[in-house]
Amino acid sequence: MTINTESDLEGMQRAGQVVAETLRTLKAAIRPGVTPAELDALAGKVFEQYGAESAPRMTYGAPVNVFISVNQDIVHGLPTHRPLAAGDVVSIDVTPFVNGYIADAAVTVAVPPAPPLVTRLIECSEAAFQAGMSAAKAGAPVHAIGRAIESEVKHRGFTVLRELFGHGVGLAIHEEPNVPNYHRPADRTELHEGLVLAVEPMVSTGRSRRVRTLRDGWTLRTTDGGLAAHFEHTVMITKDRPLILTA
Repeated sequence: MTINTESDLEGMQRAGQVVAETLRTLKAAIRPGVTPAELDALAGKVFEQYGAESAPRMTYGAPVNVFISVNQDIVHGLPTHRPLAAGDVVSIDVTPFVNGYIADAAVTVAVPPAPPLVTRLIECSEAAFQAGMSAAKAGAPVHAIGRAIESEVKHRGFTVLRELFGHGVGLAIHEEPNVPNYHRPADRTELHEGLVLAVEPMVSTGRSRRVRTLRDGWTLRTTDGGLAAHFEHTVMITKDRPLILTA
């Protein structure tokens, strides 16, 4: 969507606040022994508190409040009853529908204590997002975001999962334009003020850029066993650095 009115901005900020509170709550609850299913139930309580609903459940019939992906699972993981263990890599993807607006953000957390490789992987996903933000200005092409993300990921020795993109968001979960996480010059869409995007680098310790879908029909996993990290915010494009709506 494109934000043209104060009402739209306020609506997106309210949805973003629910995302931020849900992520804060779930991050604080991650520890050895807790299950992704318990985290999902906790997210449901936060949604209920704010009058929010799960946008993936509403739109696609997802059987979850939030997606929780562990280790080699990248995105759209269905929360399981397997207790988390020290060193697990846990990605939480939160997408609520709040009074007509949808915001989307994700964070990856390691169950402590974290091995150095996992720490560097998570740091890479966040740094890649920040690199993308430096390129996301009104008048720039959308592929500038992917070029900046991919450059940062390569510099840190990890791999961009090229089959998974960011996207427009706001009135629906997935809107135009797509936002590749690598340099794809064919994507010439020009960014403009007020455009709302979900920018979401997804990176792996493996070498394969491809992903596969598990038998549950939802979970996307690396093809070579690489660990994955996912970092995402919903942002609004401006003349300068984008406004993060889900921080």
